[in-house]
Amino acid sequence: MLKRAFVAPDPGRMRLRFASRAVLGIGLAVALCGLTGHSLAAAITGGLAALLALFTVTDATVRDQALTTALLPVAGLPVLALAAVLHDLPLARDLAFLAVVGAGVYARRWGPRGHSLGVFAFMIFFAAQFLHAVPGRLPELYAAVLLSLVAASAVRFGAWCYERRLPVPAAVAPPTGGRRLARITTRQAVQATAAAAFALAVGQVLSDQRWYWAVGATWWVFVNTASRGETLVRGFRRFLGTSLGAVLGLFVAVPLHGQPVPTAVIVALSVFGIFYSAAVSYTWMMLAVTVMASMLYGLLGVLDPALLALRAGETVVGALGAVFAVLLILPVTTHAVTDAWVERALRCVRACTAESAARLAGDAAADPAPRVAELESILGRVRLSLAPLVHPLSPLAARRGRARHVLALLDDCAREVRGLASVAADPVASHDARLAAACARVETAVEALTEAPTTGPRAQPRTATVAAARTDVPEPHLAHLHALEQALLELAVPLRRTRPAPTGA
Repeated sequence: MLKRAFVAPDPGRMRLRFASRAVLGIGLAVALCGLTGHSLAAAITGGLAALLALFTVTDATVRDQALTTALLPVAGLPVLALAAVLHDLPLARDLAFLAVVGAGVYARRWGPRGHSLGVFAFMIFFAAQFLHAVPGRLPELYAAVLLSLVAASAVRFGAWCYERRLPVPAAVAPPTGGRRLARITTRQAVQATAAAAFALAVGQVLSDQRWYWAVGATWWVFVNTASRGETLVRGFRRFLGTSLGAVLGLFVAVPLHGQPVPTAVIVALSVFGIFYSAAVSYTWMMLAVTVMASMLYGLLGVLDPALLALRAGETVVGALGAVFAVLLILPVTTHAVTDAWVERALRCVRACTAESAARLAGDAAADPAPRVAELESILGRVRLSLAPLVHPLSPLAARRGRARHVLALLDDCAREVRGLASVAADPVASHDARLAAACARVETAVEALTEAPTTGPRAQPRTATVAAARTDVPEPHLAHLHALEQALLELAVPLRRTRPAPTGA
């Protein structure tokens, strides 16, 4: 697990840049809050706003990222006012919190921007409970949030905007799955609201002061998941990471008793860990989040071992709420989501190949690089959707083997597509007509995988047609395309076996 988080490949040092920029942006936001005379509670609120702006805004282009960041106060400040006004009205506050949960999850249907605004709104309501916000503190909290967003934006879009030099991928929206209750985001909104209601009720039995931890655990279990399998795995990882973080907090946060300088250092290291590990290990990210929260409670003077134990208990309640909801309420099968992402990955392979073919044919405007970047994003979602099947604790050994085979072959496809894109950029290779012909065969292979029926006599003839096209002996400069063809042909078997049955897993 440690190796996965901190020794995992980091092409272009993107995770390192992401984490380092976060420390700089959040540190600047908190420092400005302190220099302008804000209270500790306001500085914490501002730091959270900066963290969310740097972490959750994931639009494809810098321009869209800036627009989403500018819209964060539109989503967050009214919610903060609502939480403050309802602070002394428990029933109304609880109902409002559940409404924010449902709306925040439903907003994912509008892509990355909806997701970012939904997360920001939820976390602002959550922070209001954490800091016991009341109407009289709203002006200071508003000022801290706005100042921190400006500071984070100055770092992200000014001082350190490394995205301007990267290829711009097409937006990767989650599969929607139909209309009304057939839509995945609608089902998840219902599930998340029901799970949050369970977490809220049971969490208040455990603690009438820290009940919101259970709701927060439920919320973050649902973030970036689309099926019940993904949610189950994420719930387990959240509990594991939170428990490990609570144990670490006993040895780090409790002895420090909120001493400002060492606390600031450890919080900065925790922020780095959150951003650096987020893409590769949810468990390690939650460990870092828990340590950071422990340090902040130390600053507020309320940290003790019992509080850390309570956090672990509330996390269990929140995770169980999410598990019950995804199993019992409008379940979304793992296979249904996985097939949608795998098909999208294959169609992206086809698009990459088509762009390369156009470039090889002399079209100077054709550029496969953005499609390659999009493919990497989609493969990340494929890995997430297949995580329940490849998890070591999965009892379905045969499915685990097929899922790993699919992942390995898709990784092979991605590697060959990257190589093909580099060949297409070579002006010498661009005159080889055989490359264009091989690109056409790859497109045919993808169509065979995405359009052929999963069973029945019609499936085999299409595969045979593609196989027959590969009778010629590959030459070195055609190696990428022939390897890509081979990977696509091999994908046919595991994909047919993992098509969802009517009663899918």
